[in-house]
Amino acid sequence: MSGKYGNRSRYGRKLRAWLLPFGALAMAIACISCASGPQPPQPGTPAFFWGSAMESYRAGDFVRTDEQLQRILASDNEFAARARAWDIVISAGLAQGYMDMADASEAGARMNRANPTPFRKQVTTQRSYSSSAAIEFAEGVHKLIAKDKDANLVLAFGFPAGSSAQPGGLSKIASGMMVQDSERDLLQKAMLQRGVLQATCKFLDSADNPAKASELLKTGQAQVNRGAFLWAAAKILEQQSQLYMPNKLDQPNRFVLMEEQALEALKEIPETKDSKALAQKVQKALDKLKKSGV
Repeated sequence: MSGKYGNRSRYGRKLRAWLLPFGALAMAIACISCASGPQPPQPGTPAFFWGSAMESYRAGDFVRTDEQLQRILASDNEFAARARAWDIVISAGLAQGYMDMADASEAGARMNRANPTPFRKQVTTQRSYSSSAAIEFAEGVHKLIAKDKDANLVLAFGFPAGSSAQPGGLSKIASGMMVQDSERDLLQKAMLQRGVLQATCKFLDSADNPAKASELLKTGQAQVNRGAFLWAAAKILEQQSQLYMPNKLDQPNRFVLMEEQALEALKEIPETKDSKALAQKVQKALDKLKKSGV
């Protein structure tokens, strides 16, 4: 094409040809800028597991939360100290939740004399789960004593989902009523949430005041005195050692492990009238076991 429009066309083609390299350069710079920006945590890293633990925790899935925290604790890393304190609370709560479920199932077996077998199977399963969580709890306390020496511990999580009230379905099982698997699964989840909530309150010295514990955790970075944390751990360890008594799992070696870990925790804190009484109670139980020759 000739004339002024033809000249403009040729000029436009030349201009586009001249600008093309600059456009490519701008795109390259933009790509480099995107690549150098904040990247999400890579799968398999402590940061990734921490994010996954947070997600599961907010959803009220504390079994999965525990699994993700254990993956963090498999190595020394920047998340380990916070994960250790958090997992101590979680594992203590899971152990208690399963213990309470097992006790209800055991009561149900006694009440349902016509068909106690399903209840007894649940007792076996639930006490097995409780034992795994209790031993994990004791090991966590042992490692915290050895590795985390700061005067204060950081509880880097919010207030847990669930209710401190006993779910209504627990009394049905304790009375010997048969329930559907789906109903029992929902009840178990509620009991695990209740256990974790109760443990959280105990570690924050708010056993009878969930509202106070919730307020302390609202920032997601609560600090708790190490001695107070270990005092709560010692009391829970002594309580959960009863899981291994002859009328339950009858595992004296694990009973000793829990009680000795309670004593180890007590040695880390200033002696008070209450801590001295607990230490004497634990030592008396250990001495009695030793005299029995078990």
